[in-house]
Amino acid sequence: MFNDIGALELVTIVVLAILIFGPDKLPKVIQDVTGVIRKIRAFSDSAKQDIRSELGPEFKDFEFEDLNPKTFLRKQLGENEDLKEIRSSFDLRKELNDVTDAVNSREADSAPAASAAPAATGPDLLKKPAAPAGEQRTPYDADAT
Repeated sequence: MFNDIGALELVTIVVLAILIFGPDKLPKVIQDVTGVIRKIRAFSDSAKQDIRSELGPEFKDFEFEDLNPKTFLRKQLGENEDLKEIRSSFDLRKELNDVTDAVNSREADSAPAASAAPAATGPDLLKKPAAPAGEQRTPYDADAT
């Protein structure tokens, strides 16, 4: 429930509780809060049991945590043996290294060739194109738009 609360946050909460309620009333407040939490848990458990009894024996092993989509998918995909085999055979780092090596070797092979014939392969895409001259511009037709 409180997995993401660190030590500093916990100390801050305790200090604030002492300042707000005072050291005399703090034990009574803690008892009241724990009593409320126990009542909520008991209510939740009884509601779960009522729902299970109403659903019938077919849903005897039904867990409410399965209603969370992340848990449901993890449970359904985790039981699939084919998916486990695919995961174990596919190594993403190896694939990325292969692609990186292929790109690096292609760049190394094309670097000497590019210096020998710079414009033979096509226009230089790194240069900014020159603005077209006035007569090369297409005429603007106001009726067509």
